[in-house]
Amino acid sequence: MVALVLAVPVQADVVTGLPGPGRDKVVALTFDGCEGRGAPALLDQSIVTVLEAERVPATLFVTGLFARRNAEGLKRLAASQGVEVENHSFDHPQHMERLDGPAIRKQIEDADRLIEEVTGRKPRFFRFPAGNYDPASLAAVEGTGKTVVHWSFASGDPVRGLTPAHLRDYVLSKIRPGAILIFHINGRAPATAEALPGILAELRKRGYRFARLDEVVP
Repeated sequence: MVALVLAVPVQADVVTGLPGPGRDKVVALTFDGCEGRGAPALLDQSIVTVLEAERVPATLFVTGLFARRNAEGLKRLAASQGVEVENHSFDHPQHMERLDGPAIRKQIEDADRLIEEVTGRKPRFFRFPAGNYDPASLAAVEGTGKTVVHWSFASGDPVRGLTPAHLRDYVLSKIRPGAILIFHINGRAPATAEALPGILAELRKRGYRFARLDEVVP
């Protein structure tokens, strides 16, 4: 019973869908730029090309290491006004719930500093690496003033062997008003760039519009 009581407020405090009357036909595109220690990752230019060609707003959750390595590309994206860059930890520890409070704060503060140096803007939102957290780690993150934003469902785009057609069809089958979509922009999701135009076209056909998280999440 104690575990159940602890779990309830955690779910309430992690954003997994957009607010709005009756869940308006709005979706948020989000992309993770993950880089851990010893695992260099580059900004996927094929996805950047799609975002720029489609002129679609998007939110990037990047680690501090990724921000430092891809500073020029992220700076250009952030300057376009269509993209916001948010905090995904400093070096992508897979289990932040195993860290103590000071270590969690350092992960966030170090990433904030690097992201702000690149974009000129301090992040408002945080996304746990791999989505792993517990009540204590969530409280530690919220203690820094961050709102935790995850996703409505996992697209699975880093899965090996995933085809663009399967990714497109899966996402379109799961989409609902107010959905927060998650993809990856760190060069490890080869189907995403090819699938995106079809996803965007079909969502527009269905009457959806797109929003950055900072436009719709308080």
